[in-house]
Amino acid sequence: MKKIGEVSNSNIHIALVHFPVYNKSGEVIVSSVTTLDIHDISRSCRTYGVGTFYVITPLKTQQEMVERLIGHWLTGYGAEYNPTRKEALLKTVVKNNLNDVIKEITEESKKKLRVIVTGAKKAPQSIGYEALKKELQQEEPSLLVFGTGWGLEKNLIQNADHVLLPIEGINGFNHLPVRAAIAIILDRLLGLRESSAD
Repeated sequence: MKKIGEVSNSNIHIALVHFPVYNKSGEVIVSSVTTLDIHDISRSCRTYGVGTFYVITPLKTQQEMVERLIGHWLTGYGAEYNPTRKEALLKTVVKNNLNDVIKEITEESKKKLRVIVTGAKKAPQSIGYEALKKELQQEEPSLLVFGTGWGLEKNLIQNADHVLLPIEGINGFNHLPVRAAIAIILDRLLGLRESSAD
């Protein structure tokens, strides 16, 4: 049996955006950070060796909540109670906005950052999974951007290098929770595949 699809994942980062996103009425809002998302997405990122998981919110109270959660599992009682949760959260950080994330990754890598946004709709600059997998094997850093609420604000999509094709369900229903979508997408892009020996 041989494994295919192996990539170096430390240059691949995830951003979960809580502003600017849309609500059901199409208004731009700040969505609420949920602790379940932080826990589960951090675990998915660690499983697939992602570089950094950025939680993006401009709200100080939400930032403080994320920092308390991370602190509990890294240095508090949680660090002893559940060491694997500690390991999962080691590379989870909170930032004010997406521009701060892009600036940080670009300055640290000294290379141009490839920005890929995700969503439930196709766009002119859409890219498929196999094509993106090939790009991710290059040395340039990449940032996969996920929205909360009812999706990323249109300017974030228009300014991205690529829009990843949406996950297609069946029977026309397409409303995955973001933590499930991230797990599926990471597995499609970074998961190991085995092929039968000839």
